Amino acid sequence: MIQRIQSLYFLLALALMVSIFFLPLAQLLDNAQISYIYSFRGLMIEESEEMLYHSIPTIILLSVIVLISFVSIFLFKKRVLQMRLNSFNIFIMVGYIGLNYYYIQNFQKQLDAIVSYKLPMIFPLLAAILTYLAIRAIGKDEALIRSMDRIR
Repeated sequence: MIQRIQSLYFLLALALMVSIFFLPLAQLLDNAQISYIYSFRGLMIEESEEMLYHSIPTIILLSVIVLISFVSIFLFKKRVLQMRLNSFNIFIMVGYIGLNYYYIQNFQKQLDAIVSYKLPMIFPLLAAILTYLAIRAIGKDEALIRSMDRIR
């Protein structure tokens, strides 16, 4: 049911999170002028695209976030389950942001590099805000349905 506002919020959050699969999150430049790219998969050298460090936890978290966002679009008949799943999804998004920040700071210290954050770094935060707005809209729908049940 795409015509519901919460479905549009979920779709936008899903689009933001899927775009992280294709865009770099940060660029690190060390003292020897070697450029490194940090993406959801880990750290790689920009020129050779050789992976230096694979980040399995971020891959798993991002996959779970995308899966929950996708599934929740189709749970429009189970509003309470939809709200609970997405509350959990917001928690995972905040954890994903923290984990990425931890990895980037760790790589910055190890490489003694300068970090340049890219725009996709804020996508999980925007997706969490959109998911929160969707939860509020679902709550309003649930309250409306319950009030209609009381009248009967």
